[in-house]
Amino acid sequence: MIRSMTGFARRERATAFGSLAWELRTVNHRYLEVTLRLHEEFRNAEGEFRQTIAGVVRRGKVEAGLYFRPAAALAPALELNEPLLERLIEQANLVRRRLSDAAEINVVDLLRWPGVVREAERDTTPQLEAAHELLAEALDALTESRASEGGRISELLLGRCEAVETIANEVTSRLPEVRERIRARLNDRLSQVVTESNPERLEQEIVIALQKMDVDEELDRLRSHVTEMRKVIAAGEPAGRRLDFLMQEFNREANTLSSKSQDVDTTRSAVDMKVLIEQMREQVQNVE
Repeated sequence: MIRSMTGFARRERATAFGSLAWELRTVNHRYLEVTLRLHEEFRNAEGEFRQTIAGVVRRGKVEAGLYFRPAAALAPALELNEPLLERLIEQANLVRRRLSDAAEINVVDLLRWPGVVREAERDTTPQLEAAHELLAEALDALTESRASEGGRISELLLGRCEAVETIANEVTSRLPEVRERIRARLNDRLSQVVTESNPERLEQEIVIALQKMDVDEELDRLRSHVTEMRKVIAAGEPAGRRLDFLMQEFNREANTLSSKSQDVDTTRSAVDMKVLIEQMREQVQNVE
């Protein structure tokens, strides 16, 4: 079945290095657009996360956030940049020798110097692996959410397709009666301008007029579009653009049916179809 572009998922995990949480939210959009909010610890993996999301979500606006709360035992280890510290002390002693009233070296001031104290490097591979695994779980949940909403949209679309098909069949069943009424009306009108001495000319004019008003082709195409739409929905592939194109075709045939109609009931049926098609079009805007 088709999938909706609207969905939400959140997955959390407690690890030895802290608490991780992915939150994914998607809404309809013409193309795929991914916005990522990442904790500083994971910014280097942004490209990988984007690639993973794009492999699952084909279309829609995705807002993805990775939240990280480090464990208390994971306080950053600090280390001294000893070469830099030695140089600073040497320079400070040099200044003291040149200035007799120079103050004593302040240890705190030395530690505040940029680069003297730095965070020790540590292996972040385990937490990156955990973030990737948790993202996969969140994407599975998001897919399930979008599929569930897609199932609801499928039911609505198929129900309206059936209604369009029913209306088209009803119009088709009335066509012989409608043609007879139109023929009689045309015969009365044309007989006033075409002499009775030329009955062949009268019949030709009636046939030409009936051909211009014929809606068989439009009704056949409408039924064909219904069949195609059922196939697209059942295929289970991303189908939003294809369905959007079909909506345009549906609307074109319904408009032509309305413009050709010379019968009140047919005109009313065409209006009913347009209402159904517009309802389908609104739902299709949210299909992946």
